[in-house]
Amino acid sequence: MSAIVCGKRSPSSFFEDPILNHQNNTNKRIRRYSSSLSPTRPLSFDAAGAGLARLQSMFPHMDPQLLERVLEESGNDLDSAIRSLNDLCLESAEGNIASVATTSDAETKTTIQHLGDANAFGATNVQTTLPGAMASDCKEEPGSANGACMDNLPRNGSEWVEVLVTEMMAASNVDDAKVRASRVLDVLEKSILANAGSTEAFQILQKENILLKEQLETLLKENNVLKRIVTIQHERQKEYEEKSQELPHLKQLVAQYKEQLAKLEVSNYALAMHLKQAQQSNSISGRFHPDVF
Repeated sequence: MSAIVCGKRSPSSFFEDPILNHQNNTNKRIRRYSSSLSPTRPLSFDAAGAGLARLQSMFPHMDPQLLERVLEESGNDLDSAIRSLNDLCLESAEGNIASVATTSDAETKTTIQHLGDANAFGATNVQTTLPGAMASDCKEEPGSANGACMDNLPRNGSEWVEVLVTEMMAASNVDDAKVRASRVLDVLEKSILANAGSTEAFQILQKENILLKEQLETLLKENNVLKRIVTIQHERQKEYEEKSQELPHLKQLVAQYKEQLAKLEVSNYALAMHLKQAQQSNSISGRFHPDVF
């Protein structure tokens, strides 16, 4: 069963890293295992060829020369060779997984640290984000501030949950999971604070805009009032100019009326004198009775 399990763990199941590329490391492991193996039952040349064929069918991804060498060092014992090859497969797979996990962990820590620093400074010079497609997008445009990198940040709760689940799946143990979770939550907190700051700034600008609109409306009203005042003043000035132009003519009429009044007074006085003389003459002639004559 162990042989079948190792046969199923093909190179594609371990991040597509062929074991043939690690033949030098495998040879070293073979030397280590060869010291503990002892031949139990020698086989003939035909039996050795049949065993090698069986090993090739069970481990098609391995180099035939490597299989032959393992079989020879195990004393042509097929069971011992299978156990050795199984151990080699398991150790190679564990080494590949450990190296990939270490690389992914380092990249994740670096990108999350950059994200935290970028959000702490208002995200002005963001160049790296979370692992995956977001990091590649940020590398394409490293000089843009508040650009693609900030756009690649999770925008809602479900995306943040996916990021957290991805980090938890990549964790190697409980302590690593705690560290990853704390970093993701730190980035989330800084992102919320940055968004809150931008929201407050927007609200302040909106209030200032409302105040400026109110001031503009007040100024427009005052401008309309001033226009009316200027129009009224202009009309009054025009009337005053017209009256000023009529004033000399009125003064001339007043002078004429004064002359006429003086003449009328003289004439009235003369008439009063004539009337008085006429009354005196009538009173003298009126002493005699008219019937006497």
